[in-house]
Amino acid sequence: MKKIVLVSIIFSLILLTAIIKNTAKQIEDELFTTKENLRILKSEYENILLEHDYLSSAEKLLEFQSLYFEDQLIQKSIKNIKVYYISKNQKNIKNLKITEE
Repeated sequence: MKKIVLVSIIFSLILLTAIIKNTAKQIEDELFTTKENLRILKSEYENILLEHDYLSSAEKLLEFQSLYFEDQLIQKSIKNIKVYYISKNQKNIKNLKITEE
């Protein structure tokens, strides 16, 4: 009788160890995948932030205009900007409305 109890305890311990090890492996895989996704997103964020900081300065925009567009860009009045709306089957062109908050 003692042998059966001892064998069943050893078998249950082996089974529990296998279950815990399998669960730990699944959690480790999920953690690795999450870290890789986070690393990729962090890299994209840094690139976008650099691009935004670099391109959003007025000096850089003026420099790019003179380098690449020369006299092709002209300043327009904001009153001349139109907005094209498409809703269901209707197409409308309206003036741009500017509101101050």
